[in-house]
Amino acid sequence: MKLFVDNLTNVDFSYLHPQRGLLGESWLVQLELDGSLNDQGMICDFGIVKKEVKKWFDLWIDHALVVPTGLSELVYNVDAGYTAVEWAYPNGERFSCRSPEAAICLVGMAEINEATLAEWCQGKLLELFPGEVKGLTIRFVPEKIDGAFYHYSHGLQKHDGNCQRIAHGHRSKIELFINGQRDASLEAEWAARFKDIYIGSASHVTSQSDDEHQYAYQAPQGRFEISLPARVCYVIDTDSTVELIASHLAKQIKLSYPNDRVMVKAYEGVGKGAIAEA
Repeated sequence: MKLFVDNLTNVDFSYLHPQRGLLGESWLVQLELDGSLNDQGMICDFGIVKKEVKKWFDLWIDHALVVPTGLSELVYNVDAGYTAVEWAYPNGERFSCRSPEAAICLVGMAEINEATLAEWCQGKLLELFPGEVKGLTIRFVPEKIDGAFYHYSHGLQKHDGNCQRIAHGHRSKIELFINGQRDASLEAEWAARFKDIYIGSASHVTSQSDDEHQYAYQAPQGRFEISLPARVCYVIDTDSTVELIASHLAKQIKLSYPNDRVMVKAYEGVGKGAIAEA
């Protein structure tokens, strides 16, 4: 007998990809429990499943930087409540991040993808459930997107929750309208510009050159620092909330369409986002 929960939750996080580097991602979580029926005729109460699994994902994966410890050229250290990671891109460019320990999830895998991360999570999650549960299967499913989308990472210093973490991200679609009509070519242009991007705030920049950007800030959870190749960074004058990203895009697009109505529908992961007009 199996119990399934489709789209139980979704996780928005970033991870280190062996070729692409820091990559923002959003996956839907599918769950199956395999077990015997208890005296109530259930494998496990749906309320327990939803509450405990979502709580676990919020603690370990959601809004975290997930780092595969078997990644080539990776060096990491955990000390005094902080985790520091350093890594070299295949072309020799450098990435580094130092954050409070809870903001970086170290996973004993060579590479992060839907299958490997699900395998790691399954072993941890099985411990949450009572004896009737004999097996557990997790599947991560990217949102099906017909049209343009991009992967981005960022951090929100002023946020009281886990959005304050400096390296978390999203896989997001974008819809751009000129005079009320969607413009697919414009959407593709901005999705390409924002491919695998880190959206940083100018106020967080501690060092900036043609080769490298460094960002740092103090937030409620502690001090956060990150360094990335300049080519994967996009700096804006404001915080990088989805509302301000949408506003920034509307203003930038309006420069090319001064006599037209511009509307931006910017998504932040799955099924949520902001609309801005210019």
